Amino acid sequence: MHLAELAEHISYLKPDDVALVEKAYQFSKSAHAGQFRKSGDPYISHPVAVAKLLAKWHLDAQALMAALLHDVVEDTPATKQQVSEQFGKAVAELVDGVSKLDRIEFQTEAHAQAEKFRKMLLAMARDVRVILIKLADRLHNMRTLDSMAAEKRKRIAKETLEIYAPIANRLGLNSVYQELDDLSFRYLFPTRYRVLAKAVKAARGNRRALVEKVLEAIQGKLQDAGVEAGVTGREKHLNSIYKKMQGKSLTFSEVYDIYGFRVIVKDVPACYLALGVLHGLYKPIPGKFKDYIAIPKGNGYQSLHTTLFGPYGTPLEVQIRTQDMHKIAEAGVASHWLYKAGDELANDAQQKTHQWLQSLLEIQSESGDAIEFLEHIKIDLFPDEVYVFTPKGKIMALPRGATAVDLAYNVHTDIGNRCVAVKINDELAPLRMELRNGDRVEIITAPQAHPNPAWLNYVVTGKARAHIRHYLKTMHSEEAAALGEQLLNQALRALKTEPSAIDEARWTELLRENNVKSKAEILADIGLGKRLNLVVARRLLASGESVLTEKKPLGSITIRGTEGLAVQLAQCCRPIPGDPILGVINKGKGLIIHTHDCPAIAQFRADPDKWVDVEWDPETKKLFDVNIKLVVANQRGVLAKVAAGIADENANIENVAMEEEDGSAYASMIFTLQVEDRDHLARVMRGLRQIPAVVRIARVKR
Repeated sequence: MHLAELAEHISYLKPDDVALVEKAYQFSKSAHAGQFRKSGDPYISHPVAVAKLLAKWHLDAQALMAALLHDVVEDTPATKQQVSEQFGKAVAELVDGVSKLDRIEFQTEAHAQAEKFRKMLLAMARDVRVILIKLADRLHNMRTLDSMAAEKRKRIAKETLEIYAPIANRLGLNSVYQELDDLSFRYLFPTRYRVLAKAVKAARGNRRALVEKVLEAIQGKLQDAGVEAGVTGREKHLNSIYKKMQGKSLTFSEVYDIYGFRVIVKDVPACYLALGVLHGLYKPIPGKFKDYIAIPKGNGYQSLHTTLFGPYGTPLEVQIRTQDMHKIAEAGVASHWLYKAGDELANDAQQKTHQWLQSLLEIQSESGDAIEFLEHIKIDLFPDEVYVFTPKGKIMALPRGATAVDLAYNVHTDIGNRCVAVKINDELAPLRMELRNGDRVEIITAPQAHPNPAWLNYVVTGKARAHIRHYLKTMHSEEAAALGEQLLNQALRALKTEPSAIDEARWTELLRENNVKSKAEILADIGLGKRLNLVVARRLLASGESVLTEKKPLGSITIRGTEGLAVQLAQCCRPIPGDPILGVINKGKGLIIHTHDCPAIAQFRADPDKWVDVEWDPETKKLFDVNIKLVVANQRGVLAKVAAGIADENANIENVAMEEEDGSAYASMIFTLQVEDRDHLARVMRGLRQIPAVVRIARVKR
């Protein structure tokens, strides 16, 4: 019975391929013998249904065989090796890509889910047929979800809505996306779904006359203009209506455009001609026109979209496209198999998909773990897109809310890592500014620049986020290792041993004892406070405990202020060169430098193991932030006088805040200045005391 059903759908294959598909069916039927689905149907009905869905897209024999076999390795005694021997390595790889993770113990369910998606997405990046099989598998499972327990239904529906439906949309599989979206809505919010379905059904009758009137008017007008076109009215799917009600806080009666109209013409010029005819028939609503023919969506989708004032003021959404565009809109990336006759549109859709899949592999290489990878991908799966131009006129598609930093990483990783400024429409703009449709964007780079941690607050693409995080992790690790080496050398000298006396054999032994791969990892752990320098030093020394009696005081670590993320100047007291300082090892953050009298470290001063002696390098070539507070006479022009006094002493003003009490004769000003050292600050403060309006001045340590 099942084989006969399948045979009807695979007549497009060569006879030899049909025989292979039938062989795969027999193998799967035998492997799943005695297994039943929750609905009570024989298990083989599921792989056959998946294969039939793929046959609609005219996928090749390998994909259909993999669809029939996709559960045998996981759910039956059959092995990947057996599949490979009988049906070839390519089919076995497809089956492996589609099958879920083996029963591995994970820390959390979220981790297991994330790992499953990572495996699936990476398999898809190698061969897009993996995701087409997976989507067909999910679609059939969603169609037969009624037999599952309520809790499991909700979990599967949520997963479908968050991951599978957006992937189908991203790949341009419009009909699959809409069905998955609607089925997810139905099982996640069953009551809302029933109420809305009932309302749409009632409205269908009330609005039938309106729809027929609009169809007749459009067809008649196009005919009069000599435009050959097929015109259809379509009902929007329920989740789309629900999202519109939710997003705009509308009741169902206020959502007029539950019907859309589609006009299909023979070629691109006819699309624009039809658009002109429709704008002559009904007035267009300003700002509601989108030209996806000139600038296709990221998944290759092309159409003209316009919204018109219809009869009785009802808004009408209309899509105008060619027959080829319609094929791409419905089948997306699968159209490559369905329409192979050198179709340029299908090739374009394939190319865009390939670019996106390649970016998945890039994000994977930069992401630390599965959950982080999935977080990046989710961002890219909901791209309400913005289209911008490079200086050479190339169009770049980015998610809405994207900034110049997102664009820089989209062009190339090195451009992202080195970007320092941006020109938007020939004017300098902040890197954090959101890009808008049609912006002309020029990224300005500098050879010595590097990513700023603050960028993570406003980038929106997974690619940019992954590259920035990867760079910061690498830099943090390198800087921590450099600090760790200084701390370890300090401890070794305190134990009367020169660092050069520690040979590689001792290091190898220490790495083996701690099950660590490299010396850099141990040093980074010391720098980040995860290991104590004295403990590691003692373990490195062959004499072990005997050195304890010979211990001498630890020397000081020299601070330049340019060490990077591993050495940080405390924000509470803002130390500057010339201040007596102490270093506190903060686990996971590295060495934090405080002034010796900072209240924040009072608790550590009695415990020498918690702090490190540090001293300023005499040659610091950097400006340091410091806070000062002035009490000034509340008179006109006082801020300008103070700012001029600061500038006279060659100090920068980083920030200024005013505290003014109503009616008071005095006001407080708090400045964040950039100075070279304590002497420089003293000169600035002396200069400010000469201004008659300055009543009191002091350095602020919070």
